[in-house]
Amino acid sequence: MKQTLEVVGFLALVQGVAGLVTGFTGWNWGLVHRWGFLDGYEIYASIALLVLAGALFAAAESRGAG
Repeated sequence: MKQTLEVVGFLALVQGVAGLVTGFTGWNWGLVHRWGFLDGYEIYASIALLVLAGALFAAAESRGAG
């Protein structure tokens, strides 16, 4: 379970960073800018993904090795 939380947290971290880079530089990579229902809210969604990644890493750390 710990590894699953870490993998999902890493994916959320990468997509959050990709969304911020896309929002500020105009590069087209990542998934956040491809979702139509997030038009105009890409930066907020990217920040939410970064917060989610932090929460998932914290949850994985609290799970321990088991």
